[in-house]
Amino acid sequence: MNARHATGKYGEDLAARRLAEAGLTILERNWRCGREGEIDIVAREGDVLVVCEVKTRRAGGYEHPMAAVTPRKARRLLGLAARFTHAHGGAPPGGVRIDLVGVLLRDRGAPLVEHVRGVA
Repeated sequence: MNARHATGKYGEDLAARRLAEAGLTILERNWRCGREGEIDIVAREGDVLVVCEVKTRRAGGYEHPMAAVTPRKARRLLGLAARFTHAHGGAPPGGVRIDLVGVLLRDRGAPLVEHVRGVA
């Protein structure tokens, strides 16, 4: 496992923990759909299916993690969400929501983990 992959995995672990602490039930992690891509975390909050993109960055590096979901990325996530619901018997009564968890790994102190609901 290279350093970039390890950083991403660490960020996804932190994100999953934060979502669970917020009351979401984690259903799957790293759900792959052929060439279309991957959903980092699939969760459920009440009767809503939550497709969650996780972006992890080191402090002082590239853009803030929350800036990483472009309109194109949001469309891709919506397509993946549709594929997931089709593969799992359809959307739940509450529908599907796309969330983002940004993880900022600071040089000192605990990582900053930010959860934004309904980004797409």
